Amino acid sequence: MGIHTFSSRDFTRDVSAAKRAALDGPVFITDRGRPAYALLKIDDYYRMAGKSGPSLLEVMDGIAGGEGIDFEPPRLTLQVRGASFD
Repeated sequence: MGIHTFSSRDFTRDVSAAKRAALDGPVFITDRGRPAYALLKIDDYYRMAGKSGPSLLEVMDGIAGGEGIDFEPPRLTLQVRGASFD
């Protein structure tokens, strides 16, 4: 795992390069030569914070415009039959 450093100017000019560098490890973004921000992969952040990623329900709840929609899926009934080896 490598640590990469980008100045604020370099980060602004090429965000994609910083994102690619974050695949290898944390990226420090400096202001006037001093670390000011850190860019991490979200999985690394969750691991450091001791959390698991958001659930599908949490992601869906975060989508704008979905408020007030009632959804009652029909109950699924399955009939399972034993296998026949004739």
